[in-house]
Amino acid sequence: MEQISKLISDVAGFMWGWPLLVLLLGTHLFLTVRLKFIQRYIGTAIRLSVKKDPGSKGEISQFSALATSLAATIGTGNIIGVSTAVVMGGPGAVFWVWITGVLGISTKYGEGLLAVKYRKKNPDGSFSGGPMYALEYGLKSKFLAVLFALFTAFAAFGMGATVQANALASTLNEGFGLNKMYIGIALFFLIGFIIIGGLKSISRVCDKLIPFMAVFYVAGCLIVLILGYDTLLASIGLIVKSAFTGHAAAGGFAGSTIMMAARYGVARGLYSNESGLGSAPIVAATAKTRNPVRQALVSSSGTFWDTVIICALTGLVLVNTGAWSAGKDGVHVAQQAFNFAFHGYGGYFLCISLVTFSFSTIIGWAYYAEKSVEYLWGMKSVIYYKVVYLLMVFAGTVLSIDIVWNLSDVFNGLMAIPNLIALLLLSGVIVSETKKYLWSGALDASEENHPDNEHKK
Repeated sequence: MEQISKLISDVAGFMWGWPLLVLLLGTHLFLTVRLKFIQRYIGTAIRLSVKKDPGSKGEISQFSALATSLAATIGTGNIIGVSTAVVMGGPGAVFWVWITGVLGISTKYGEGLLAVKYRKKNPDGSFSGGPMYALEYGLKSKFLAVLFALFTAFAAFGMGATVQANALASTLNEGFGLNKMYIGIALFFLIGFIIIGGLKSISRVCDKLIPFMAVFYVAGCLIVLILGYDTLLASIGLIVKSAFTGHAAAGGFAGSTIMMAARYGVARGLYSNESGLGSAPIVAATAKTRNPVRQALVSSSGTFWDTVIICALTGLVLVNTGAWSAGKDGVHVAQQAFNFAFHGYGGYFLCISLVTFSFSTIIGWAYYAEKSVEYLWGMKSVIYYKVVYLLMVFAGTVLSIDIVWNLSDVFNGLMAIPNLIALLLLSGVIVSETKKYLWSGALDASEENHPDNEHKK
């Protein structure tokens, strides 16, 4: 068993090594250039995300689609992942996390656009979309589409179910002494009650949970930074300087090189916002939107909130409080940082944040998996998958799952490859649609009423 575990660990390490990181970051850069720095429209994206879009087609509002994707994206990686990156790569890792988020906005935009462009309306009025449909209908590659859906269905067992449930149960057990078995039973029924109702049930929960948990965590970070305002500018300077020079040993910190700072910062940034992974477009395809570009902009704001704001704030807190040099693991470093402001109660603040982040990720990934299974085997198979998913959630709370962490990394990496192929080979479509609606000033036009489509009527 140890040999199998080591093999999976080695494969995961290779999967998230430089080849995939370069491919992901390269795609971010490529689309940023081709789309003429689409990041400049982030203000428009945020405005559209909270604005109703009358006369549009879809299942749920653009805000609900964004909230559901953020539910899956904002997870333990925003806190523990960033903490680990800073512990291993030094303060400079925060800069690379942030840069990865800024560049990743373009990739998330491209994914959202293709999701709506190639989505399919089902007989019951619902919509299905995502990389598998872009691959099948855009690239005419059913093979790659099936591979993506399979990788997503398997990744959800780890990334969505067991890993997050384990983090949630461990946090509640250590913070409040709750029995993991009881936590597992409670999660089984609570998550089951939410996901059994499908997309609309999941989105209703996300609409309420995501704003609360994001505001709660951001407010906590801002309190810590305000209390340490006198050293904030120096901390920002240290982050930027360390990104390009590395950092010598300090306290329990072992020191880092530029490569280490970039390696851990880029990896954590990519893993946190999931830009390029292909998961978020699955729910973006269900949004009520007049044209693909409007939802693409809304989708891109997810990476802005997740990484450019939340991950960056986490990094600033860790560096400004000095907790980054404690030489401990990510959890204890984060706890020490928040104890700076909350006088010994930082663990409780961190506990609430981690629990809500983990819970939201479980329900968000449940939907990604549901649509992948539906694509592979039809609607009748979804209920069976949901039962297995819930059992995996329960298992995650009571079992040691080190091997599952590594398997999750493997399948997440495998998801990215066909999705990135679609983004790169269909980049011409992305640019064409952007020119048609955004650069032409026709953002408020519907697909049917756009001047370019007059001949189709």
